[in-house]
Amino acid sequence: MYQHLKIFILDSIVEDMPSITMDNLRLVNKPDASRLLTQISRLLDKKNVRAFIVGGFVRDTLLGRATADIDIAVDADALEIAREVAAALSGTYVELDDVNRIGRVVLPDKKWQVDFTTLKGDIKQDLARRDFTIDAMAAELDKSIDYIDISNIIDPFDGRDDISRRLLKAVDATVFETDAARLVRAVRLAAELGFHIEDATEQLISDNSYRVTDVAGERLREELLRLLALPSAGQRLFYIDRLGLLTALFPELARGKGVDQPKVHVWDIFDHSLQTVSAVEFVLRESSWEFAGDDILAAVPWSDRLSRYFDREISSGSTGRSLLKLAALFHDIAKPQTRTMDDGRARFLGHPEQGAAITADIMTRLRFSNREIQLVELLIKYHLRPTQMSHEGLPTKRAIYRFFRDAGEAGIDLLFLCLADHLATRAASLDMLEWQDHTRMTEYVLTRHFEAENPAEALKIIDGNDVMKSLGLSPGPVVGELLEALREARAAGEIATRPQALAYLKRLFRERAKNI
Repeated sequence: MYQHLKIFILDSIVEDMPSITMDNLRLVNKPDASRLLTQISRLLDKKNVRAFIVGGFVRDTLLGRATADIDIAVDADALEIAREVAAALSGTYVELDDVNRIGRVVLPDKKWQVDFTTLKGDIKQDLARRDFTIDAMAAELDKSIDYIDISNIIDPFDGRDDISRRLLKAVDATVFETDAARLVRAVRLAAELGFHIEDATEQLISDNSYRVTDVAGERLREELLRLLALPSAGQRLFYIDRLGLLTALFPELARGKGVDQPKVHVWDIFDHSLQTVSAVEFVLRESSWEFAGDDILAAVPWSDRLSRYFDREISSGSTGRSLLKLAALFHDIAKPQTRTMDDGRARFLGHPEQGAAITADIMTRLRFSNREIQLVELLIKYHLRPTQMSHEGLPTKRAIYRFFRDAGEAGIDLLFLCLADHLATRAASLDMLEWQDHTRMTEYVLTRHFEAENPAEALKIIDGNDVMKSLGLSPGPVVGELLEALREARAAGEIATRPQALAYLKRLFRERAKNI
């Protein structure tokens, strides 16, 4: 039926663009998508299966947004179709929902993933069951299709008009009853697109916010991580709270509302936690922050190496950046229950350790991976450690070694969480001299850390067998303790050679024996 590849996108999309019209659309090729859709359409044609491209791919094509996801609705069993397409294209099949018959195909190069759903009624009836008008559009997938023609888009709910108005609007009043994950998706999608949520839809979200507790943890994890990946996610959290979603998602945070902190703090525990997320984005050069300017940011150490470090993938869907923001949100979550008064001053003894445990429970609930949980646990447990490395002046090499030994993978992240915590404590009342001292310490620790040898290098001078042979020991925990002491002494610059290491171990062992 169709003869040419046509993908309509905007010449440009800018924040203050008032609308999208036919006049400012132009033609741009997307050959990868064309080839993939052609392959799929021919496979389906052989089976006499009618299919439609639906949802986000149509929306993003109209917006000119890059996308790696394609949704296809078929008038057949979607799970069976997805399995056959995966086999034909050497992709990976993933069953997403057995009840609703939703299957995913991930292409070998992981550049594209295609979700197949089973049509419920005809295409217009199917679109009526979708969430937002901008996603309730479709284009028929014909055996020779290699383009999306804007004139042939099926748009029963005027999604194109809402795209023009940059508006996110629910298809009907029951969309959140049908699928409560859409509550969080609405905010995330509006943030990604730079749209605003229609007033009536916003009210629907507030009215249905309690339903979010019924959503499967893994779906909430995916939406949360996509939201945290966006710049200015911190300010979006305030919006989510106004809708009633944040404390519905994380009731543990609600206890911090209205709980005052020592005078140095500008905000109560709850607002401080959300502002710390914004401050993280500020020190990571993601977005501006209304309470700090360029002079404050200029003092924060930065490099391409650090940028790449925070971009590192931790698990599927999460990066160092997104998990640092999550840790910022939860870093003081245990303060309300640990609050005591001492001579009129509020203290929160033990809140880092208790907060780490509470956060681990939350992340387990949301089906985060063990690695993600362990990283965020470390960030919360040790979020006070950077400022405890030295009481006066710069920390010693030994103190820096101990910090990274205990912090493990979270060491660098902790330094930046501590900076953000500092900013979100004082905000506009920041003492510039104190801030410069803090950033100078951070830069010094980073420099020493990057210059230091791998602690494992100490084992090349002396290993466990050498320790046992030279001291007449049997295998046991004492050997490990002595090796750790050796690593620390070497990191401090006290040991450089094998004879020095042997002498150090013998002296240390004699001292331990005297104290037993």
